Amino acid sequence: MKKITIAIDGHSSTGKSTMAKALAKRIGYAYVDTGAMYRAVTLFALRNKLIKGDKVDEKALKEHLKHGDITITFRPTKEGKSVTVLNGRNVERYIRSMRVSNVVSIIAAIGFVRKAMVKQQQAMGKDKGLVMDGRDIGTVVFPDAEMKVFATASAEVRAQRRFDELRAKGDTTTTFDEVLANVTERDRIDSTRKESPLRQADDAMVLDNSHMTIEEQNEWLYQLYLERANR
Repeated sequence: MKKITIAIDGHSSTGKSTMAKALAKRIGYAYVDTGAMYRAVTLFALRNKLIKGDKVDEKALKEHLKHGDITITFRPTKEGKSVTVLNGRNVERYIRSMRVSNVVSIIAAIGFVRKAMVKQQQAMGKDKGLVMDGRDIGTVVFPDAEMKVFATASAEVRAQRRFDELRAKGDTTTTFDEVLANVTERDRIDSTRKESPLRQADDAMVLDNSHMTIEEQNEWLYQLYLERANR
């Protein structure tokens, strides 16, 4: 069975990372969460006071990227999971906060940020045998990927998933309406940005998991992988 590149794109809070991790583990492929990379850049910008409201000090951020001040890697845990590491520190918990969620789409829309991340992502996938999820994997990062999936679900379903996730992590202050507003706004920004907007690749298979169980979703992806890897 040949090694292939698997690109999973789609809207926020569709469970792209969860499904991509599960598939990668099942078939023995490497996994890369590109959304976590943009979240890590956002966290760096917030911590260094480069974001004020919805304005970003792009000149300063560009200098930090140019000088290698933002190093992003992924580290496996004993439980077989993967955590995001920013400049040597595990930041998985912090990059999933609403503080980061509220501005990550602004950072991800900046051209030079996307170019820097895409360059890293393409280097990671040069030997194939990986699953990568994000917003522009099948359209920009790996337009020739043998397997492309576009994940979607209704905004309300996605907001509920994100809300439940925040509650599970101890956030008792964020309301459902705030999460829904965030999901809707991220859809708007992701789909209308000038640089690598979110869109379904012409040859991508649509996975609407609004009413699917995780098991059904994972089996759908696995069967598609078997089909594409045996072509």
